[in-house]
This record gives sequence, structure tokens and C-alpha cells, in this order.
Amino acid sequence: MTNRIFRIFGAIVLSVSFSAGASLTAQTAQTNLLGSLPPSDAVALVDVKRVMNEAIPKVLASNPTKLNEVNAQLERFKTRTGLDPHSFNRLAVGMRYTYPRAGITKVESVGLAEGTFNPAALAAAGRIAADGKYREENYKGKTIYLFSLEDHIRLFGVLDLRFSELAVSPLTNTTLALGNLESVRAVIDLGNTPQNANAELISLALRQPNAIVSFGGNVSPALIENLRIGNDAIAKDVASVKQVYGSVGMSATDLDLFAAARTTNAAAARNLSETLEGLRQLGALFIHRLPAAKALLAKSALTNLKVTTSGNELQLSTGVAQADLAPLVTGRE
Repeated sequence: MTNRIFRIFGAIVLSVSFSAGASLTAQTAQTNLLGSLPPSDAVALVDVKRVMNEAIPKVLASNPTKLNEVNAQLERFKTRTGLDPHSFNRLAVGMRYTYPRAGITKVESVGLAEGTFNPAALAAAGRIAADGKYREENYKGKTIYLFSLEDHIRLFGVLDLRFSELAVSPLTNTTLALGNLESVRAVIDLGNTPQNANAELISLALRQPNAIVSFGGNVSPALIENLRIGNDAIAKDVASVKQVYGSVGMSATDLDLFAAARTTNAAAARNLSETLEGLRQLGALFIHRLPAAKALLAKSALTNLKVTTSGNELQLSTGVAQADLAPLVTGRE
């Protein structure tokens, strides 16, 4: 029961925001990129340039060994696919939830990356792999490059999205579609003109247009049911959530976190707020059971956590020191 509570609490708290106005040009580019995604249950926008140049170096500044490991992952992705993560500006991700059987939720993702790339480098990287690990397909006038990934390679070297076969297709001179073959075909089917099939989710995701990472998503009854919360009172409160959004940003020393949940009405938001306040007090009692690094991070997040309501929205904000995140990013306890 306690583990379930921490998973729910952590899933909400570890969604993020940094507020600073983006230029109209940047906002238009963000909207167009997100608007080119196929119909999704959730959308996210990653500022790849800032992740590479700002977030990773700051978070891992105190651990050069692990920073070198991340850089090696980036180079491995470049060698394997011909794509240099440092040459991209932003990445839009669309996610669809499927429920293959009771209690199971699967997430199918597709990405749209905006930046500079060389199609010839894609083909060259594939041919080097050879031995049936690479093939090309023509679909509606577009070339799809398919890389069989027998071992796990993180998308752009940092995003943990798993594909047994990664499909990559240049859509324009500056935009790539990435995902499994079916999802990339779906993007090509939409054409080059943004369809804005996810207009409401995009609006939520762009509440903080200069965030490093931002997202907006719908919450279905099936998704909540598969959480298997266990406590009837908490399950009832969580069931009132219909949408979530949030963002991640960085100040000079901290990671700034924000998340919001849209509920059915103002009373439901207040009830959920009271539930989370109770969970915060309960969480403080169990922090000492966590490994030292995680306990430090959890204590910081709980200490700085602010829970407020605005109409039918529950809003959470907190901040943690960048240095405290390094053990989690690198997998150390």
C-alpha cells in the first residue's frame, strides 16, 4: 500500500516547469512541431538543445565519470543511426495508451525531431550495421530507414523509449519522424501541414513555452483503473482527474518542478489537495527507508512542495538541487 502511494505521489510530483517567455518565432515552431503529431493521448516537448548544453552538464557537473558515460551514449546513438543529438533543437513526442488486457497499460510513442541532419549519414550508418539489422522502405514518397536494435539504445542517447526496430524518416529538410514503423507511417499519412489533432493537449503543454520539458495529457478511466491504487478513498479522488500537464525547468542551481491535474470540479480538486497533503505527511515518515541519495532528493522535494488549487485544478510546484539528481540520472543508489 505504501509503495503504491509513493508511486502515485512521485508520478505527480516529478513533472516540471520553468517560467520564461519564448519568442513568437519559437512558440510558432513549437506549436507547428507538436501540431504535426498524429492523434495522441498525451504530448510532450523536449528542448533538446538545452538538455544537451545545459541540463546534462549541470546535473552531472560533480561526476565527470558519469558525464563521460552519457556522452558515450550520445556518441553511440550517433554512430548507430547517423543522427547527432547535438544537431537538433527540439523533439515533440506523441503517446497513445493501449490496454491489451486487464491491468496492463502500454504506451506507443512517436517523435518528431527538428534540427539539422544528413539523410546520407542515416543510410551509411545502417549499411555499416548490415547483417539484416538495417533496411529501407519507400512509403508515399518518403524513405523510411529501419534500424534493428538488438540491444537497448536510448533515443538521442538520453530518452528511455524502447524500440526493437527504430524507424526514421525525413519529412522535410529540418524535421524527422522517429518511432516504430506503424507510427512513422501514421505521421507521413498526415502530410507536411500541421493538423493540430491534439490542439487542447498542445495548449496545456505550452503553458510554459520556455521549459526544458513540458507535457499535456488526457487521463482515461482505464488508465486510472490500471494504477491499482488499492485504497478506495484515494482511488475515488484520483478518478476525478481528467487531464494533467506540467513542465521542467532549471534555475542557476535547482531543477524547478510543476504539475497540474484538471479534475471534474472544484470540490474534487480540493479533496485531491487534502489527500496529497496527507500523503506528504505520510511520505515524510518513510523517507528514511529509501537509499541515502533518494532520501535526500525526496526530503528536498517534500520540503519545497507547494500544493494549491485554482478552480477545478490541483497545482503542485517544488524544486530540488541539481546536484541531488545526479545519483538518479546515473543509476547510483
